[in-house]
Amino acid sequence: MPKRIAALLHLNTRMGAARLGLAALLVAVLGSCGASSTPTSDKAGSTKSAVATMALPLNHAGRWITDAQGRVVTLHGINMVYKRPPYAPDAIGFDDDDAAFLAGEGYNTVRLGIIYKALEPTPGVYDDAYLDRIAQTADTLARHGIVALLDFHQDLYNEKFGGEGLPDWAVQDDGLPNQPQLDFTLNYFLELGLNRAFDHFWHNDAGPDGVGLQDRYALAWRHVAEHFRGHNAVLGYDLFNEPWPGTQYPTCLSPLGCPVFDQLLADFSRRVIAQIRAADPQALVWYEPNVIFNNGARSHLGDLGDANLGFSFHDYCLTEPITGSNLACDPFDNLVFNNALSQIDASGDTWLLTEFGASDDLANLQAMLDRADSFMVGWQYWAYCGCNDPTTTGENDTQAIVYDPAQAPTGDNLKADKLALLSRPYPQRVAGTPLSYGYAMASRTFTLRYSTAAADGSGAFGDGAETVIAVPMRAYPQGYRVSVEHGSVASAADAPLLRVRSASGAGMITVTVTTH
Repeated sequence: MPKRIAALLHLNTRMGAARLGLAALLVAVLGSCGASSTPTSDKAGSTKSAVATMALPLNHAGRWITDAQGRVVTLHGINMVYKRPPYAPDAIGFDDDDAAFLAGEGYNTVRLGIIYKALEPTPGVYDDAYLDRIAQTADTLARHGIVALLDFHQDLYNEKFGGEGLPDWAVQDDGLPNQPQLDFTLNYFLELGLNRAFDHFWHNDAGPDGVGLQDRYALAWRHVAEHFRGHNAVLGYDLFNEPWPGTQYPTCLSPLGCPVFDQLLADFSRRVIAQIRAADPQALVWYEPNVIFNNGARSHLGDLGDANLGFSFHDYCLTEPITGSNLACDPFDNLVFNNALSQIDASGDTWLLTEFGASDDLANLQAMLDRADSFMVGWQYWAYCGCNDPTTTGENDTQAIVYDPAQAPTGDNLKADKLALLSRPYPQRVAGTPLSYGYAMASRTFTLRYSTAAADGSGAFGDGAETVIAVPMRAYPQGYRVSVEHGSVASAADAPLLRVRSASGAGMITVTVTTH
């Protein structure tokens, strides 16, 4: 979950001078490169049915996520990972009313956490009842038109080090101490046992049964892929949340990154991808850079050699806790996005911002959302709830949009000011290739420009091809007006999903949405 060095160094105001000093050191090193209202039932219902018409499964054409009709799909959504036993979101009360709420806000994706410790409590023995619980949550989301990205989630490797993720049997720390346990952000740097456990994992050293730790991990992913193969509303498999380099981490504290560790990470990714492909040849597989990428270090993962991959990256502001200003975040956050763009340009993979936020800093969130629009990349905010999270930053509910999933997601159970930023218009499905889009919140003006040329280069969409834009009621509580150049509106007035059809012979279409 959140974390990363912004975990790694998203330091809150309760942190002492030593932690701020460590954050300042990281900033100096990495910076050296220069650089509401509830939807009515009919609107919620139309959101559900309209999103459900997305032609699944999703795939990609270069940088663009695409549906089965070749339309470019943009994803906006949330992370839902429950990190306490029994490690399943339904245990904290996440269920149908939460999925309906998300669909009503215009979201179409959830990053859904699987905790490896729960899946494989004993080497080679899988708890399929646990996997069934995760599948039931994915099914619930799918009924509301929401695609789930399955995420093997870890922070700090295991509970022994103050986190969650890998099974107890996969902890090989050579008896080194798991102290001091100061907090999530500093444990990565200071716990010798934690770093040794990561070292053994990245080198695929043998576990207690004589099988390599990575080999067991890859086989567990194969088991998951067998379970979910053919589940069209599964966006794919996110291999490993925020890989920490272990004792090699000092080599990564540079804007140039750490090619030696990244080679180990690339080898790991290929090993897991191969096992997934043995079970599921088609689904998107999402890989992550090392966690220090989240704050501006370059990735050296390169092309992993599979045709259907996505780059799952995170961005957390490193400097805001030190300076108290979001302005200082922009150079680092822009660097993260440009580094991500370099990775997908080099690899031909698609991309998704799978974590950001974990904050009530509205200025920072606004800047991040605008940045994602300018790069035309989808996102998944961290996180749906506080949920007694052991590895987050700030107070436990700082990250939340809903305080308690066991209660109805309405009224005082919501963070309405944060939702007012996150629930914004965006192009869910474009019959063509987006050229630009963005939302000016102050004037409540959304603009989309797109070409009718197909993203995969196969030709152009024909006359009357339909593009769908999410227009959440929270963004336009008084309704909205639409202007279309070279097209027409095919949906009802103030519909939560705006449908635009291309005019005869149209090559480029511009859509502008404003408030009444």
